[in-house]
Amino acid sequence: MAFVVGIDIGGTTVKMGIFEPEGKNLQKWEIPTDTADEGIRILPDIAASIDEKLKEMDLVKSDCLGVGVGVPAPVTKEGIVNGTANLGWKYKEVKKELEALCGLSAVIGNDANVAALGEMWQGGGKGKQDMVMITLGTGVGSGFIVGGKLIVGAHGAGGEGGHIRVNYQEEDICGCGNKGCLEQYASATGIVRLAKKKMAGETRETLLAKEEITAKSVFDAVKEGDQVAREVAEEFGEYLARGLSAMAAMSDPSIFVIGGGVSKAGEILLSYVEKYYKELAFFANRDVEFALASLGNDAGIIGAARLALDAVQ
Repeated sequence: MAFVVGIDIGGTTVKMGIFEPEGKNLQKWEIPTDTADEGIRILPDIAASIDEKLKEMDLVKSDCLGVGVGVPAPVTKEGIVNGTANLGWKYKEVKKELEALCGLSAVIGNDANVAALGEMWQGGGKGKQDMVMITLGTGVGSGFIVGGKLIVGAHGAGGEGGHIRVNYQEEDICGCGNKGCLEQYASATGIVRLAKKKMAGETRETLLAKEEITAKSVFDAVKEGDQVAREVAEEFGEYLARGLSAMAAMSDPSIFVIGGGVSKAGEILLSYVEKYYKELAFFANRDVEFALASLGNDAGIIGAARLALDAVQ
């Protein structure tokens, strides 16, 4: 029986899954990510875990079409990583090392790109070949798919939409070292930042004054009709729409799929983004669908499995 392995490497855990070529999940599991000593044990741990699981499931490596891997860093087409924020890796030939360790062909991609591939294949963008996925979490990640294929770029940084500059007056520095990046306004931390700035001079009664401000508490207050929270959501929506309109001008998607922790606010979040997008987008890009991601934490392993399949098809 032919199968593929999908792997999503995170800073805390490595999620793994075994899939049939049609997308059916046969098994999924996870192991801790050992980031000590510059992450030297991450890939050996993955290879050992694959061997153990295949033995447990009575599967043979000769039936494996390949291994797909999502990594939280820019990845070159050759499967090389030149540094990660939370794995401890510096320069690492991930593809070459993993293939040597597990004896299987491997394809490596950026985790946000890989999650986008998963949502296109089995999730919120199913049936679409031209898609942008935005992941709104601690940061803002994105993946661009054109004609069913990921945009990777010369340095593995294609589709880094979170670092499109959307505010040229910003004085605070983004985590990337620049100023005014989309991530500073549309991430979970960015929404909190907008809310705290709003609250600094706010005299109106608001639910935001009654508990610790989080992205969730902002949108919970929006749902309760809180005017101050709505104004924060308006600002968030306009900034995100600025970024999306720039992305659309470059890639012309048929759908934006929005995922990550912030997207748990639901359809109300989309409403704040869509209206500004229609105002800001180039006329030829305005007819775009908006949808919420639907695969949750499985998007990475599903997309990684698809990455492996695409390499052999």
